[in-house]
Amino acid sequence: MCLRHKVCRLQKGMVNNMTKKQKKMLYRIIVTFLLFAVLMVCEHTGGMDGWNKIVLFVIYLVPYLVIGYDIVYKAARNISHGQVFDENFLMMIATFGAFGVGEYSEAVAVMLFYQVGELFQGYAVGKSRQSISDMMDICPEYANIEEDGVLKQVDPDDVEVGSIIVVKPGERIPLDGIVVEGESLIDTAALTGESVPRSAKAGDEIISGCVNGSGTLKVKTTKEFDDSTVAKILELVENASSKKAKGKQAVSSYAGIGDLKDVNMEDFRSLFNPVLGDNEWEEYMRERRNQED
Repeated sequence: MCLRHKVCRLQKGMVNNMTKKQKKMLYRIIVTFLLFAVLMVCEHTGGMDGWNKIVLFVIYLVPYLVIGYDIVYKAARNISHGQVFDENFLMMIATFGAFGVGEYSEAVAVMLFYQVGELFQGYAVGKSRQSISDMMDICPEYANIEEDGVLKQVDPDDVEVGSIIVVKPGERIPLDGIVVEGESLIDTAALTGESVPRSAKAGDEIISGCVNGSGTLKVKTTKEFDDSTVAKILELVENASSKKAKGKQAVSSYAGIGDLKDVNMEDFRSLFNPVLGDNEWEEYMRERRNQED
């Protein structure tokens, strides 16, 4: 298969795995990119030379609103709720500032690249959540215990250490233990990622969460369910998710402090002057650069 076909299949699979919201964002990105590309070609070929600034502002405002209207809306909504300093506010200030100094193409480009990054981030998070959901499927629902020659399904939490459980073909191993009877192939892909099944026979140690192959096994449990391999994996996943959520909150808090440090009211006041036809913004920025030099 040629490289082009592989890329097409990869792109098709990515689109199919996107949510409705992500697909809508992808279409917005494509439309904005096409409009932006046309405007850049016209700008660099001299097709816009001599055009009025107001006209250029309105023209570039179209792709800007296509790709960034939700960011501006979120920033305004958060400001009305008292949550001013976040990434939406920063993007709005940065792009409004670019419009203010006449860099219309940069304003569109900044918002476009930001939304592309957000799309890929959302897609990656969705894939991670799906992987975690798949991981949750390794949790066994029952264990087979033989009583008077009859198999009885019980909760894995109720199985004591040293009990003999029966794992039939195709069933998930509910508890860690040692094989005392039988021989089979164990699918460990869900835990180790290995595609080749592992052989298990009498005397071999097996772990919970794996899938039994074609043979029936009798296993003597060596751990309770709370101490089993599958329970520890699920606990690690849950703890990682909660810690990540707390860490994200901390980052957002520190980001807000940094935003407050970097944005002052004089910058905010001067931001809207060019829109009103005033040149104070250019003079102000020139003074700031001179002071830094």
